[in-house]
Amino acid sequence: MDRMQPTKPPMSPLVEAVLSMTQEMARAKFAESSKPWNEFCFDEADKAITSADFVAMEERILATGYRFDWSSGISVDCRPEIYKPRGEGGSVDESFSHPDAPQGEPDENGLALAGVGDNVVRADQNMRGTARFIRTNERVLDYLTNGVPAGTIAIIDDSGGTLTAPIIEQFAGVICAGGTVRSHLGILTREYNIPCLMNAKIAGISEGDEVVIENSAMAKTTEDYQQGIDRVARVWRLVKQEA
Repeated sequence: MDRMQPTKPPMSPLVEAVLSMTQEMARAKFAESSKPWNEFCFDEADKAITSADFVAMEERILATGYRFDWSSGISVDCRPEIYKPRGEGGSVDESFSHPDAPQGEPDENGLALAGVGDNVVRADQNMRGTARFIRTNERVLDYLTNGVPAGTIAIIDDSGGTLTAPIIEQFAGVICAGGTVRSHLGILTREYNIPCLMNAKIAGISEGDEVVIENSAMAKTTEDYQQGIDRVARVWRLVKQEA
């Protein structure tokens, strides 16, 4: 175990810390067992480290002042004491700010580059609309009851399309932070003829911003993914010009 060498560096300090603490626990449990390594490893290792041990690990991490990033709305709703907040009023979804998203200054038309994504279907014209983050059941239920505001560009991370399926045909466009053009959401938007970018890397977009999807760009194909061809469409944020 001590000679184990990961093939790649840990993705983050948190991953490295969890790996280190897990190894520390395994060493202690092995020493307590007084059994040969092979016997401990193949007969008892899966029982030696319990859920209580992982709770203790979590408490050690939190004791350092670290708070976890959240991967779904339910995380921060259920355990706000250990997850970082969503952002001001929950309206600005910082989890969509991808560190690799290209950004630029506004051009003469006030369009500032705010990211890229994989275009599902090529169209004659780009789509312009209003960015609205959709990650919670509450927002979907509100839109089911009151209707989706006209011109909504839905920004979501549910590449399966399950969350937004009941209201998807009301979107003017979709920007999805995950998946591929072959994901369920990509298929749904193709069937409904809704402009859509999958696997999007965006940053600097807030709730209510006017955005433009470059769905006039070449659509990404299965062969592009297989051959590693980097074919992307752009996303712009409209910056209001001073009078």
